[in-house]
Amino acid sequence: MLVAAAISSSAPLAFAADTLDVLTGRTSTAYYPLGTALARIIGKALPSLKTSVQATNGSAENLTLLQAGRGEVAFTLGDSLSAAWKGDEQAGFASPQKRLRGIATLFPNYVQIVARADAGIRTLADLNGKRVSVGVQKSSVERNARAIFAAAGVRYRDLGKVDYLPFGESVELMKERRLDATLQSGALGVSGLRDLARSVDIVVVTIPAAIVRKINDPAYLPATIPANTYRGQTDATATVALQNFLVTHDGVDSDTVYAITKALWTNLDQLAAAHPAAKDTNIGDAVTGMPIPLHPGAEKYYREVGVLK
Repeated sequence: MLVAAAISSSAPLAFAADTLDVLTGRTSTAYYPLGTALARIIGKALPSLKTSVQATNGSAENLTLLQAGRGEVAFTLGDSLSAAWKGDEQAGFASPQKRLRGIATLFPNYVQIVARADAGIRTLADLNGKRVSVGVQKSSVERNARAIFAAAGVRYRDLGKVDYLPFGESVELMKERRLDATLQSGALGVSGLRDLARSVDIVVVTIPAAIVRKINDPAYLPATIPANTYRGQTDATATVALQNFLVTHDGVDSDTVYAITKALWTNLDQLAAAHPAAKDTNIGDAVTGMPIPLHPGAEKYYREVGVLK
């Protein structure tokens, strides 16, 4: 898939009835194994389709590609989805992405700010003057960083150094003591942070609920990282959670989306086997907080199973 072509295309492409692309994220994120598992599930439910999995830069790119018809199913975080629907230029969406349609509310991502214990960081204010990785520039992770730091009164220019690095590279630099802290958005107990905690002593930095409320975006929810999620983290830690969603576009026909939705919910055990984050996905919350219209095919399934009346 040529991303540049997708972004520059002026005419959205129609869904080709014999192929279906699942847009995920970087291979180190939960989106990729979940997308791989989902593609297998869809392939079994719709054997006439050739399914493929695309590794991408995550939410913002996925939504841009969907809007252009360069993919049929995608994973995204809620703040990016809201920004795309509204057309938030600062978030990378020059105009409202009105072709987007919802399939399901999935699991929450937890924002996890982790510092080396010897860096003297215990609070968000302590990040000032420190070397901090905030995720790839203009990614969903970096959007999270900007929102949280702004609410806490922490400015990029007051940090010692800002690094725009992907998850894996940030973890390695933390081990080498070339970074003081990193901000990640993902499932609890994500393997990269577990690995980091085994290599160096860490502190999970608290994001108080009062800070979360100052963000003034319903996509950001107060949450808790349970004690002992990571080695040395003996206390429960307040943080922020954002919901993940599975989405499509209006060019995919209702029968196909109905089959995808049904396959998703009747094979949830396979998604959980692919990545533990899926264990927090519940059909009772399948439409909770969805910031865009449901696709009619998904709506049909939810009415059949009683999720919608």
